[in-house]
Amino acid sequence: MVKRIVTHYDFDGIASAAICSMALNLKHYFFTGPRTIIEAKVTTTVNDVVCDLPYPLECGLWFDHHEGNLEDLRLRGLDVNQIPGCFDLKASCSRVVYNYFIEQKTLPSHFEQLVSEADKIDGFTYKDIDEWRKETPGKIIDGTLRTQQRSAKVSRQYMAHLVNLLRDCPIKKVAARPEVREYYEQYLIDEKRMLDQIKKDASFLPQDTGQELVVLDQTPHKKRSHLLKHLAYLLYPKALAVLGIQNVYQGDLKTNNLCFSMSLSLNMSGNRHNKNVGEIMRTLNIGDGHPGAAAGVINCSNKSDMIKTKQDIINKIFDLWRSQ
Repeated sequence: MVKRIVTHYDFDGIASAAICSMALNLKHYFFTGPRTIIEAKVTTTVNDVVCDLPYPLECGLWFDHHEGNLEDLRLRGLDVNQIPGCFDLKASCSRVVYNYFIEQKTLPSHFEQLVSEADKIDGFTYKDIDEWRKETPGKIIDGTLRTQQRSAKVSRQYMAHLVNLLRDCPIKKVAARPEVREYYEQYLIDEKRMLDQIKKDASFLPQDTGQELVVLDQTPHKKRSHLLKHLAYLLYPKALAVLGIQNVYQGDLKTNNLCFSMSLSLNMSGNRHNKNVGEIMRTLNIGDGHPGAAAGVINCSNKSDMIKTKQDIINKIFDLWRSQ
């Protein structure tokens, strides 16, 4: 008997949890990221439903849509068809969850818009910048999850609050609530600050004569710098992708380990191309993701190793990008 939902702390994870909460009558949640699952820093049991995260050592139900996590199962000698739950290469994990439960029971009609918004946000499938920048209920809620103006405890409480609201109410009503609007207004302030920082941190590689790939290097910062890569497209509208690099932090402690994240720009939407940034991360064996967005982590022994490795990985990513 499952008793808890363990889910990713982004919009798709929150939406997935809301559907599971309704379908399974669960109200206990734990929010985490992929790396803590991979490194087994979070203990899960057969009493847990795991959403939008890599398959852990053990769980009762598993829902996911990341191609790299499927490959990880194969490497571990596990058959995805033997795992309770559902894996499917959909635009969002919440779409996988919704499709799974809608075949078994009647779900609230308001889940349809929730899942549609999750598809857009998680898959970054907007047709152009205007559609991306349009204020929608999903974009408002997603923004509130991205603001850093609260403690970890308050963030967890807020995410649980959102799960309960999205379970019981249409997303439009949730986005209009005073506490949600307050956090969203704070996000808009944060967004302006992030744009100013991106102007300072962004560059192009010398070999990137067409200025296709924006390189957003945050490693020189002494403290954690929270930037949203997608905002770089407002400053470089002709770019085809953005690559973010930052140090991994343990609490407030900056480590020499590096996190690389990459996403395609809206210039690629609707166009036929072979670009797959998830495949780039998997080829380098540092991470995973979707064709349009992916991330990976690489460990470095010291600062000198970090500087050398950073440039080496950036060059390899660009070479793979150009070869696709």
